[in-house]
Amino acid sequence: MNKFFTTLKQYTSDFIGLFYPELCAACHFNLYEQEKILCTKCLYELPRTNYHKEPGNQLEQIFWGRIPVERVSSYFFFKKGSRYQKLIHLLKYHGRDDVGIELGKLFGADLAGEPDFRKPDFIIPVPLHPKKEKKRGYNQSALIAQGLGEFLPGKLETKILVRKTFTQTQTKKSRYERWENVEEVFEVMHPEMLEGKHVLLVDDILTTGATLEGCAQVLQKAAQVKISIVTLGYATT
Repeated sequence: MNKFFTTLKQYTSDFIGLFYPELCAACHFNLYEQEKILCTKCLYELPRTNYHKEPGNQLEQIFWGRIPVERVSSYFFFKKGSRYQKLIHLLKYHGRDDVGIELGKLFGADLAGEPDFRKPDFIIPVPLHPKKEKKRGYNQSALIAQGLGEFLPGKLETKILVRKTFTQTQTKKSRYERWENVEEVFEVMHPEMLEGKHVLLVDDILTTGATLEGCAQVLQKAAQVKISIVTLGYATT
């Protein structure tokens, strides 16, 4: 009986696929059965940074002299106008929560091979204000963190770091304006839970690092906490 329903489900899926094929999120060509989100070609050509393999990389240097961080990495280079820009837009503005989870898994598989990233105690996404999360329906950073958690052992924790103040989009703000905007925005609940722990802080895009810096500042209220940072994209010009 189970075999019958499995076969029926596959036939139904194949039939629906004839009329509503799943498309690659980057190039919009049809996906084959085993492909998810990205076709094989786009996945192969994804402009990975591989910074997780490079201690002291240029992303870590962004935070030098600002906050102490263990390691920093992004999965791929995010360049305006590229086909991979669509991935973040689908995730943030078009309800494609599956993009965040699947790309998080892909990135997590890479990070799991590096000792510095392999064993965080907590995986903590940059929080949205409840008002914005309710409007969007989800927190894109939490979805990425969920995907990462498929390959990394840290506990996904969405309640320790909270956003107190609703802020407008920071896309067009300068670095100083971004920092000024987030300085009093975040709060860490029960910092004693993080004492002596290694936290992996997760966001969708790294640009100036101001939002991540604001989060890290409040996470440091926990004694001897270690903080690493990962994002899906690293914004380049």
